[in-house]
Amino acid sequence: MNQPSPGQRDIYSVSRLNREIRTLLETGFPAIWLEGELSNLARPASGHLYFSLKDEAAQVRCAMFRNRNLLLKFRPEAGLQVRVRARVSLYEARGDYQLIVEHMEEAGDGALRRAFDELKVKLEAAGLFASEHKQPLPRFPQRIGVITSPSGAAIRDIVTTLQRRFPGLPVVVYPVPVQGETAAPAIVEALHTAARRAECDVLILARGGGSLEDLWPFNEEQVARAIHNCPIPVVSGVGHETDVTIADFAADLRAPTPTAAAELVSPSRIEWQQSFSQLGQRLTRVMQQQLRQREQQLSWLARQLPHPQRYLQSVAQRLDELEIRRNNAWRYQLRERAARLDTVRERLQQHNPRHNLRHLEERRQQLTTRLARLMRRHLEDSGQRLQYLARALETVSPLATLSRGYAIVSTEAGDKIITDVKQISRHSRIRARLHRGRFIAVIERLEDE
Repeated sequence: MNQPSPGQRDIYSVSRLNREIRTLLETGFPAIWLEGELSNLARPASGHLYFSLKDEAAQVRCAMFRNRNLLLKFRPEAGLQVRVRARVSLYEARGDYQLIVEHMEEAGDGALRRAFDELKVKLEAAGLFASEHKQPLPRFPQRIGVITSPSGAAIRDIVTTLQRRFPGLPVVVYPVPVQGETAAPAIVEALHTAARRAECDVLILARGGGSLEDLWPFNEEQVARAIHNCPIPVVSGVGHETDVTIADFAADLRAPTPTAAAELVSPSRIEWQQSFSQLGQRLTRVMQQQLRQREQQLSWLARQLPHPQRYLQSVAQRLDELEIRRNNAWRYQLRERAARLDTVRERLQQHNPRHNLRHLEERRQQLTTRLARLMRRHLEDSGQRLQYLARALETVSPLATLSRGYAIVSTEAGDKIITDVKQISRHSRIRARLHRGRFIAVIERLEDE
């Protein structure tokens, strides 16, 4: 087989090879989605992001340029699980295969936690968590509604607690799934049904503990708004004591567990019996005391009853006096606010940044002119100094001496200068450097001065 001649070979440079590989990678792969853990995160002053995405067995280098990472809704940190959309490429300068990231979002619990925080801020700003919208719980409910799974542990704990605290208290269960995609719409429908029927005095929204993903139906906006709009007081008892959901903030009262929710909405039989007994005794004493006071008051009023016209005149005069005081107070506050506004306006004018900017610009121009003048002077001084040193160097240069017929003699290897005839012997070879060129000679005869 004939080999191509060197002139016929297509020889690649490294730059060409990397450039063509980059083209193959960028045109051969479409934009892909990739999930992994952030590591080796770097944020240079350019604003670009450089990092690696890794899983249990491998990692890949990534770059996300400034115009893309400015759109991020979170701050990337090492160890965070993320999902990215990227193009496959190659960094030609190092020959490294890499991904050019165009979009990044959190994955797993991190994304759920961010969605939780964003929805909480949104609903709080909308007033869904405001205390003035919270409804008080009835002290003695005639019927309690429970919105939960009919087969879960939460309903058993709630029913057991209610029977223990107040046997015979009616309970209505609105069965719903408490996990999965269908859970949130079902909970909303159950709240609407309870409101439409109006058969309960208070509602318990409950389920057992679980992960953030398991409890997510209780973090949906539609569930929070349904709780907020429900005319019946709602007590949330979702998860364990450490679990917090959006439903807890929207509810009229949050209980740490389903059992605690049942205790909050139900009266205690023993406490009520004791309270009834104490209230009966207090009522008897108060009624007797009130009767005595009313008899005394009636007797006193019969003697002191004033004429209605005088009373009305006094009240009218008092109203006029209060109106005058109110008008004076308003005028005083308006004058005081106007004076404060003028003072603040004058202070702002004194600290107007335009004055400082104008002064700084003049200072900058002066310094620029001074710097240019000093640089020219420094360059001129350095040039003169260089010329002086060049002339001095030429004066002491051994090359000038060689031009007058002298030579530099050294050993043949050139590693040692010969200044004494005792350093050489007959038939030894020496090297001589002239003004132009060098030669090697053999010693035929040695002579001392």
